Amino acid sequence: MKIDLTNLFNGNDEVISIDYTLNLNDLIYGTYNPIKNGATVKGSAYQKADVVYLDISVSFQFDGVCDRCAEEVSKNMNFNLNKILVSSLANDVDYDDYIVVENGVLDLDELVTEEVQLFLPSKMLCNDDCKGLCYKCGKNLNYGKCDCKKDVDPRMAALLQLLDEE
Repeated sequence: MKIDLTNLFNGNDEVISIDYTLNLNDLIYGTYNPIKNGATVKGSAYQKADVVYLDISVSFQFDGVCDRCAEEVSKNMNFNLNKILVSSLANDVDYDDYIVVENGVLDLDELVTEEVQLFLPSKMLCNDDCKGLCYKCGKNLNYGKCDCKKDVDPRMAALLQLLDEE
């Protein structure tokens, strides 16, 4: 969705309402697409005291796999995005709160897609205290302990053999 902000940059007091669903079928997280129903984007762009603001909220459902135990994960996620829109920045300084809008047209799809990618965690977990899988038998440790014997430190293996001989 492209938004023409020329009137706001020229001092018009109108409010541009934003309410649409962004298709994110091309977004890849790890090896799969976790956002199948798109992201709902709601908010507005407005001008106040000769400053143009963008205030939006983005919400979506993440459907994927836990990185520790490989169980299915489905989480509702949302975040707010509050930025100041400018036509140019002095001295080519890059500030996180500012978005440079060239020619008065903001490509909201590109902005929201980038922010969703930054919002997603580097590791998705089914819950914060996920115990993962046993590295020997593959049992999901969230449902109970496995029957595998603990590994013996190789430096102590010779002592363990002495105990087995008695």
